[in-house]
Amino acid sequence: MTTAEPHSDVVILGGGSGGYACAIRAAQLGLSVTLIEADKVGGTCLHRGCIPTKALLHSAEVADSARTSEQFGVRASFDGIDIAQVHDYKNGTVERLYSGLQGLLAQHKITIVNGYGTYVGGRSIDVDGTRYTGTSLVLATGSYPRELPGIELGRRILTSDQALELDRVPTSATVLGGGVIGVEFASIWRSFGAEVTIVEALPRLIAAEDPWSSKQLERAYRKRGIVCKTDTKIVSAKEAADSVRVELGDGTIFDTELLLVAVGRGPRTDGNGFEENGISLDKGFVVTDERLRTSVDGVYAVGDIVPGLALAHRGFQQGIFVAEQIAGKDPIPVAEHLIPRVTYSHPEVASVGLGEEAARTQYGDISTVVYDLSGNGKSQILRTTGGIKVIRSGTRGPVIGVHLVGDRVGELIGEAQLAVAWEALPDEVGRFIHAHPSQNEALGEAMLALAGTPLHAHS
Repeated sequence: MTTAEPHSDVVILGGGSGGYACAIRAAQLGLSVTLIEADKVGGTCLHRGCIPTKALLHSAEVADSARTSEQFGVRASFDGIDIAQVHDYKNGTVERLYSGLQGLLAQHKITIVNGYGTYVGGRSIDVDGTRYTGTSLVLATGSYPRELPGIELGRRILTSDQALELDRVPTSATVLGGGVIGVEFASIWRSFGAEVTIVEALPRLIAAEDPWSSKQLERAYRKRGIVCKTDTKIVSAKEAADSVRVELGDGTIFDTELLLVAVGRGPRTDGNGFEENGISLDKGFVVTDERLRTSVDGVYAVGDIVPGLALAHRGFQQGIFVAEQIAGKDPIPVAEHLIPRVTYSHPEVASVGLGEEAARTQYGDISTVVYDLSGNGKSQILRTTGGIKVIRSGTRGPVIGVHLVGDRVGELIGEAQLAVAWEALPDEVGRFIHAHPSQNEALGEAMLALAGTPLHAHS
C-alpha cells in the first residue's frame, strides 16, 4: 500500500526570517502551510546573527557606560566582564523570542517538519524519505559564514558562529574583514577590554556605505583605540599554542590571541538539490525575476539565497511578498535601495536610499548637506559624535539618500526611509515637528539645511 505524499498549498524550505514570515502571512491569507527546518525556526538571525550579536553589543554599551560613569556624575566602578553572565543574558533573550515565534507558528496552525530537506524537482521536498509537495514551493535556506582559502579554522581562528559562544574575553583580537559583522565584533571586543585590529582588503571600512560614513566610523574607531588597516590583505594566519601568527601583505607580522574571519556570508544552496533539479544558480545564488520566481514554475526564492543585501528584514519582507503573490494578490516588489541598513557598532551607522556616488550616476546633478551632531542637544547629552548626511536630486528634487553616524542613530532610520520611499522634499520633512530634545531633531535640521532654511546653523 502506497502512503500519500503530504500536500500543502505552500511548502517552505527554511525557517529563518524569510521562511517563517512567508509561512505566517500565507496562513493569515487562508493557505495551508508546511515549514521545513533542519535546525530551529528563526534561523541565523535569531540564533546566530542579529539577536545574539545585538545582545552582546548592549552588554558592551553597558561596559562603556560603567567605565565613563564619573563623567556624568555617577560614582561606579568597572570590575570586568563576567562572560558567563553575558551569555546567560544573550541566550535568555534568544530563548524568549524563540518561544514566542514557536507560539506564533502554532497559533496559525503551520505544520513544522524538523529535518534536512532536499529539493527533488517540481514542487517537492524530500525529508528523510518522506516527500512533501506543495501547490507552491518557497526556497529560503539562508546563508553561512564565508571562509578564506588557505586560512584554516581552529580554536583561535573563528567565524562569527564560534565568536558568539566564546568563553572568554580575548586580550587581543584581529578581525579579518571590515564589513558589518567585522566592525560589530571589533566594537564588542574593544568595549570588553581587548586590543583590536581590523584588516580590510578594500580601501575603507563598511565599503557598501557612503564614503562619508566610512570616514566617520574610522575616525571614531581610531579614537577608541581600534587599529584599522584598510587597503591591506592578509597573506597567512597560522595557529600556535597560545596565539595566531598573522602576516599581512605590507610585510607586517604580528601575534594575536584570536583571529575572526568576517568576510561576509554566502548563500546556502550547495547540497540542497537545487541546481541538479532545474533551479538556475549564478555564483551560488538562486536566479529569480523581480517577483522572486525561479526558473521552475511555481517555485520561489527569498532571503539570503537571492542576490542582494543579506539582511534579515529584507528576507522577512520578501517572504511576505511571496505569500501575498501566491495568494493571488498583487504586492509591490521589494525595492533594494529602500531597504534600511544599520550597523550596530559604537557609533552606529545607518542609511537608506542612494550614496553620493550612486546618486550622481543615476541623477547627474545632486545636492548634499551634512548636519553635525555636535549641534544637537540630545547628542551632546549622550556625548556622541557623528552627523547626518542627506542627498537630494538636483537643487529642488526629492530626498534620495540619508546616511547617519552616531550612537543610537539606527532608531532614526524609520523616518529616513519614509522620506526616501515617499520621494519627500527636504522642506516637507523639515516642517515636521521633531520632539525636543531628541536626536530626531538632527534629521529635521539636516532637511532644513538642504532646503536652504537652516535654523541652528552659524553663518
